[in-house]
Amino acid sequence: MSPQTTETDRTITLNAEWLSDCSGCHVAIVDLHEKILAVLQSVRIQHFPVLTDIKDYPKATIGIVSGAIRTEHDRQAAEAMRASCDLIIAWGSCAVYGGISGAGNLHAPEDLLKAVYTENKTTSPHPGPSREVSPLRPVVTPLDQVIDVDLYMPGCAPHPTLIFEALTALVEGRTPIATQESVCGRCTRTMQKTEVDCIRRPSEGLPDRELCFLSQGYLCMGSATLDRCMSPCPQNGIPCSGCAGATMRVLTEPNRDIRTEIAERMARLTSIPREAIVKEIERNAKTHYSYTMATAMIGEKPTFLIRQWLADAEADHD
Repeated sequence: MSPQTTETDRTITLNAEWLSDCSGCHVAIVDLHEKILAVLQSVRIQHFPVLTDIKDYPKATIGIVSGAIRTEHDRQAAEAMRASCDLIIAWGSCAVYGGISGAGNLHAPEDLLKAVYTENKTTSPHPGPSREVSPLRPVVTPLDQVIDVDLYMPGCAPHPTLIFEALTALVEGRTPIATQESVCGRCTRTMQKTEVDCIRRPSEGLPDRELCFLSQGYLCMGSATLDRCMSPCPQNGIPCSGCAGATMRVLTEPNRDIRTEIAERMARLTSIPREAIVKEIERNAKTHYSYTMATAMIGEKPTFLIRQWLADAEADHD
């Protein structure tokens, strides 16, 4: 679905909303730098919390929504955006997959409030939030669990190049270009078989600049992560954390999983047993699944047993 324009009216109206997230996706628009001027020539910004003080939701051609559905306010704001906008973009990994707020699904809302306000060991006991504060919903969900979404733009935050392409395409009335390649597709590191026999953490040693992280024993999510970032982390010495979400192969096939995809590749490239790699990813599942656990495409897989993994890790620690 694309907004239609005519030669006499090229102005697209834009609403934006910011739900439960860190604001980074909205700030990423500023990273367009001078290209933002080209966008603004054809876009009239209306409801946009970080830029305007418009409280209501005027009719708009395009609506961009960042953040997960975490509170009742989030749900109401998302529904208001859907009602006012011809086209809705899920903007960033929190809107697309539920993002890091999804870790809240491992705990009951009342337990979270106790941990933050009344039983926090690092602060004085304090009453819970005012009744005027929107209550937490029972579970965190991606945007499309509450409203219909027309276009998905994952990333933490989406890369400025992809933002410019998407907005320009919509202004021009065409479908934005999006590939299904993984982060590995753009990474220039070389995969090669090594005799590495143990898993290393990023704080352990200085990785070789030219060699694939998996070959060196460092867990890198790049081969199971969509390229919506232009591969900056592995190109600059940091293993991919999977912030743009899993590849379509992982998302759409019920028996494929992030941990097994990574473990199979890493086991072939090193002397580390596959089972040891799987166990390490399970032990730190909150980190490796932090962006995607709230989406049904991951959270409802028969292979996704995060509560059991965390219980096993706690038992091993004890």
